[in-house]
Amino acid sequence: MHTPEREAHRPAAGEADAHRLDEADPGHRHLFHVPPADGGDHPESAYLAGNSLGLQPRATRDELLADLDAWRRLGVEGHLEAERPWLPYHELLTAPAARLVGARPTETVVMNSLTVNLHLLMVSFYRPAGVRTRIVIEDAAFPSDSYAVRSQARFHGLDPDDTVVRLRPRPGEDALRTEDVTDYLAAEGERVALVLLGGVNYLTGELLDIAAITAAGRAAGATVGWDLAHAVGNVPLALHDWDVDFAAWCSYKYLNSGPGALAGVFVHERHLGDPDLPRFEGWWSTAAATRFEMTPVSRHRPRWRPGRSPTRRSSRWVRCAPRWSCSTRSG
Repeated sequence: MHTPEREAHRPAAGEADAHRLDEADPGHRHLFHVPPADGGDHPESAYLAGNSLGLQPRATRDELLADLDAWRRLGVEGHLEAERPWLPYHELLTAPAARLVGARPTETVVMNSLTVNLHLLMVSFYRPAGVRTRIVIEDAAFPSDSYAVRSQARFHGLDPDDTVVRLRPRPGEDALRTEDVTDYLAAEGERVALVLLGGVNYLTGELLDIAAITAAGRAAGATVGWDLAHAVGNVPLALHDWDVDFAAWCSYKYLNSGPGALAGVFVHERHLGDPDLPRFEGWWSTAAATRFEMTPVSRHRPRWRPGRSPTRRSSRWVRCAPRWSCSTRSG
């Protein structure tokens, strides 16, 4: 059945056909600054590097300057009196972040950077015990993910060479099949504490079956987390419905938030009230209503609640949050 939607997204048969499809679905190119194609046949580049760094939204500069101006005019009072007050700034980003990953706002927070967030999450969700110690990743995982899980194994007194399982494609193939992962979990699941895979692999571009792998991992008794750096803003996600335990992502690729921009975290709501999950704590982990009483002990029992994320780098908000905010509105 041919519909206008399917017609607009089918592969082009040739250059003329590609131009016609572009006219039918022009996209959002006008919302971004595209580098010029100096000496080329067209004024702008064909930018294919969004997997590394997304383009700058045209709205970013004005939003950054507005917050910098508020800092200039208000100083410390900007925390509460700026047009977009800095103290609750993260609340402006919660709903857009949740929408992007198919989550509930209570399950989502924007904070820190990707690998920092993965470590904070593994503090809570990698709990090796008895024979259940293994961490399953793909062999072609992004190197920083590999470094992170290996260091977590060492942190728990384990040998990372024995603890970290790197799943490889079959001989002659370049990508993992879903059954390569699910079959391993069915056979070895009792030894697996954590499955941590990339939703879209940075090297091959493969989109893994997040729902099926999550179900297999949880059925085996493991915790299942996802690095969504190359998936968020790129493919549809439904983390809540897929029962994912946790996920983390950056925002400077397909979310176009710029170098050094804030990252995101998802924790499924079934974990939010669990006081037995260990976590690190900081300024943001106590109750907002009593935060400035400056008590030495957090007013809340230790638990994951993304609205009160355990540790968040406050000083980055003025220069990073406006980029996140306008990027989630630019397409």
